[in-house]
Amino acid sequence: MTATTAELDPILETDYIKEMVKQMRAIDSYGTYDGWSVERILAPYIKTKEQRREIPVIGDPDDETLARVKAFYNAIASLIEKECKLMAVPMINITHEGFGRALITVGKLVVLDRTLRDVHRFSFDSLSKMKDEADKLLSVSLEIIGEHPQVAGL
Repeated sequence: MTATTAELDPILETDYIKEMVKQMRAIDSYGTYDGWSVERILAPYIKTKEQRREIPVIGDPDDETLARVKAFYNAIASLIEKECKLMAVPMINITHEGFGRALITVGKLVVLDRTLRDVHRFSFDSLSKMKDEADKLLSVSLEIIGEHPQVAGL
């Protein structure tokens, strides 16, 4: 009997990775990802430092990169909603130079505010590092909601 991918890497069974796969499948309007493994769907998020250095930051970030950035923050917003049962709205603004800001609001409360730089190179060293970053952002966001529940409920 062969082991499934999830048995080999338990990170693939985490809520965050499952949500990321949902978000990536949601932006796949042509069904390209049908039948793809989780690793293959999330592979564009994983790059070594050398691979990132090779990506030029001149010119507009491509549409696929912008979609991946949006999917990353959409997944965090979705997990915030799941946890606190309040609607979380991600707002992403990226200039043609690859700089911008990612915000997530819950009610009238800004629970996440990230400055984005070099969006052309948006990636992580591993799925584990990506999940760790998302978990950190999620935990800070939930803490802010816990401190200001009245504002979050507006």
